[in-house]
Amino acid sequence: MAVDYSLFGGAESLDEGRTLTGQTWDGRAPRRTFAAKEGSNPDVYAHTKPPMDPKDFLWLMTEEPHRSRRMAIMKAHPEVTKLMGHEPLTKWVVLGVVSLQLACAIALRNTSPLSPWFLLTAYAIGGTANHNLFLAIHEITHNLAFKGIAPNKLLAIFANLPIGIPYSAAFKGYHIEHHKFMGQDGIDTDLPTKVELMLLNNVLGKVFFATFQILFYALRPTFIRAQKLTKWHGLNILAQLIFDYALVSLFGLKPLIYLIMSSFFAGSLHPCAGHFIAEHYLWDGLEQETYSYYGPLNILAYNVGYHNEHHDFPSIPWTRLPALRKLAPEFYDTIPSHPSWPMVIVNFIRDKEVGIYARAKRLAKGAKVCAVDDADKCE
Repeated sequence: MAVDYSLFGGAESLDEGRTLTGQTWDGRAPRRTFAAKEGSNPDVYAHTKPPMDPKDFLWLMTEEPHRSRRMAIMKAHPEVTKLMGHEPLTKWVVLGVVSLQLACAIALRNTSPLSPWFLLTAYAIGGTANHNLFLAIHEITHNLAFKGIAPNKLLAIFANLPIGIPYSAAFKGYHIEHHKFMGQDGIDTDLPTKVELMLLNNVLGKVFFATFQILFYALRPTFIRAQKLTKWHGLNILAQLIFDYALVSLFGLKPLIYLIMSSFFAGSLHPCAGHFIAEHYLWDGLEQETYSYYGPLNILAYNVGYHNEHHDFPSIPWTRLPALRKLAPEFYDTIPSHPSWPMVIVNFIRDKEVGIYARAKRLAKGAKVCAVDDADKCE
């Protein structure tokens, strides 16, 4: 029996438009996303929407979908509030991953950064570990590790140390805005800019974007929307500088090179990095703005694949997001999701119907940037 790889997020071959299960796609790529209940549907591959305009983003006048779905779920399942709260396990996972990265960095202090062993470790172990720390900071940003705000911010600064470059304090303000103003042009810095659309909307451009995703997410916000610096920015920068200086003074430059290289790989062509594209890019001509992924890589990524669930209820910690989906299957099992993060990267690059433009935008209604000290009030 032939394996239909489109069910795992990719085509059966590099020939787009080939016949699948007796149906011809007339040059269009096979379905990339599926709802859980579509498996028994004979029209599982059917495209019901035409391709997007590849010259512009999809501009919507509708409200972002998560608030209305959150209200509907709370009405249908009021017990959902019992899932909210902090997760004590988070701090121990952070401690373990930080310790792992520090141990690897020190172990490689006498190894050339260009050696296969150094590169392989930085990609396979370091890239995965630092990606885990990216998502730990994402989790902590929502104050889900401790009950208090200050302990969460301090833990985020600690989780930031093996990443090599201070960003946890700035990330908090920008990310809370991403939730509150999702899709709003000029406010939600998760959205690509018009310049990116003009320069990167082709195969080579998408390869460049996928390879250097981490730089886009790190630098784009500073060009779009300046933040007011606070004591937390200062503490984040100071702690990182002291850590980097101590590491280099005690063990040389190579451990720091390992950590920064790990951060680059974590946001580049890495299996876990597929979630950056999977979460909010538009697929299959649909106007669905957020996609979940329920596969095994969630184990390494604080269940960030449960992304519809997370946006609906950002106050539910990572360990309880699967319980949220199980509680409200009528809301989540009917929404198309991605079956594979790695294939999301492949399909993003290959598929002519998906590009930098495949994002939903709204005209900004106007809102001041959330400083870190005020970000908790913006949730």
